[in-house]
Amino acid sequence: MSDLNKYRIAKIKRRTNLRQTLQNLPKVDLHRHLEGSLRLSTLAEIACEHGVDLPSYDIEELRPYVQVTTDEPPDFHAFLEKFNFLARFYSKLDCIERISYEAVADAAQDNVKYLELRFNPVTLALSQGFCFEEVVERVISAVKKAEQDFDITVKLLITIRRDYDQDISSRIVDVAIRYTDQSIVGLDLAGDEVHYSAQPFARLFNKAKEAGLGITVHAGEAAGAESVRTAVELLKADRIGHGVRASEDLTVMDLIREKGVTLEMCPTSNIQTAAVKAITRHPLRAFFQIGLPVTINTDDPSISNTTLTDEYMVAVRDIGVTVPEIKQMILTGVRAAFLPPSEKEQLEVRFTEALNGSKEESQLPRAKYSEA
Repeated sequence: MSDLNKYRIAKIKRRTNLRQTLQNLPKVDLHRHLEGSLRLSTLAEIACEHGVDLPSYDIEELRPYVQVTTDEPPDFHAFLEKFNFLARFYSKLDCIERISYEAVADAAQDNVKYLELRFNPVTLALSQGFCFEEVVERVISAVKKAEQDFDITVKLLITIRRDYDQDISSRIVDVAIRYTDQSIVGLDLAGDEVHYSAQPFARLFNKAKEAGLGITVHAGEAAGAESVRTAVELLKADRIGHGVRASEDLTVMDLIREKGVTLEMCPTSNIQTAAVKAITRHPLRAFFQIGLPVTINTDDPSISNTTLTDEYMVAVRDIGVTVPEIKQMILTGVRAAFLPPSEKEQLEVRFTEALNGSKEESQLPRAKYSEA
């Protein structure tokens, strides 16, 4: 066997060992959208069963409408447009329940042990005129059933879009507060960060925080570091969705560190939305090294065609994160969970034991992987 073939075989073995190690890690996903977690096979079945008008019913021909393809240029608004297409599939309450159940099942399959799944009741409700409460109760019901069927703990966050008016946003906050004793643990602000400021939502988010909900805000993704400052100072965010552009302002990074705000980072989608120009320039590890609380998450597994194991692979091979650092980020995710202190402490004990007991390959790289 030639030296070149031996080298190639060794590369494949190292990559396989790395993926298996990362797959086996117990995982935390704090930033996963239900609306971006639909199985393509389910979309096709729902479309056929309920007569959803589609350009094609073939899964592969449907893929470009719901997933970012490899030849698609990075674009924030093009990424958001995928959600408008996916909104066609919430045609029945049973469909919403099925999609919610499958989203949890898929996370559990990837060895996610703690999941905070966020969803927008307006998106799920308005396509067919459902009321918000009906949608929320169906999602809660499906998630609780999935928790019983799989080894996973799931909590729910309710999302408000930045382009919503105050009336709809206030109704969403009231619904979130009403269901705090039934798996709803947080409130999220998402949507078009470029054209809509978070500032008008400060009063509502402060109301939610006073009611005991955790606060997370998409910021520093399509807009700059000042968007992160607004989220932290005015909306009292406990966590920031993405936050990659906080790197543009040292004072904002200091603010994040001072307030202990956790960053929910999603490497693959950050490339697809052009929040980061090149994966090797992603600030995940740099933030970690200067002491900012960072976590790794999927964002929208279906749209990005990713899993949390895939995100860990990207972090190690392309960003230079080490496996021990991945473990520390997982524990950061546990500590940032929107849970009561006693539940969080119990969860951290379980994760610490599992992570300490996980096997690491001695030859795994501690710097950037270069294999394709």
